Amino acid sequence: MDIEVLGGLRALENGVPVVPTNQPARQVFAVLAAYADQMVPTTVLAAELSAHGPDGERARAMLLTAIRQIRELLAGAADSAGRRTPEAVLVSLPGGFLLDTDSGRSDQGVFAREAGAGYRAMARGEFATAARRLRGALRLWRGPAFGGIEAGPRLAARVADLEATRLSALKQWVEAELALGRHRELRTELRAVTSAKSLETYRTLAEVLGSDLGPCPADTTRALRRALLPGPLPLVPVAA
Repeated sequence: MDIEVLGGLRALENGVPVVPTNQPARQVFAVLAAYADQMVPTTVLAAELSAHGPDGERARAMLLTAIRQIRELLAGAADSAGRRTPEAVLVSLPGGFLLDTDSGRSDQGVFAREAGAGYRAMARGEFATAARRLRGALRLWRGPAFGGIEAGPRLAARVADLEATRLSALKQWVEAELALGRHRELRTELRAVTSAKSLETYRTLAEVLGSDLGPCPADTTRALRRALLPGPLPLVPVAA
């Protein structure tokens, strides 16, 4: 199963979309996708549903209904050989459930690998490589993590973690670009990116740009302010 969460939730099993449209099932699937290939306790999934609706026995009943609905979608996406049954993809375990991706592609995983490679390149002083790998990581983002999904406590925590890693990668990318002396190009790229408006993000990046990273940081900070505050928060730097 291929899963994308860095934007609206998408999931394909054998090339067939399997994200439910029903809100409770969609919410349960989102949590399972957030922690794909890990067991998610039943109590966590029920609490996720309780955050926006009934609690107790009703929440557990809704959870079981959501599991059944997800498996019905998986049945429609099963391969002809029947190798991965719905129960083999959405696995029941003592105390919880696990979404088995069978080593499918995860944009969370790709982002982590690309950003990690960028951080290591930064540590070695290989700024061109760092900028390229971090840019590649940031280009995976299509919008807010799990956009359009009602988040309960566990999913909200995961979204916050993902957004923090995105901001960290964005800061490192800016540092790499400035270390290369690409002030003018950086302004162009920042103006070209799109997402949600964020004064907080501007302030965070302004701290980076205002540090001793290269010539004319104040000028670049002003360009960053013009790029961010009138419009979207930068998520996807354009290719150099």
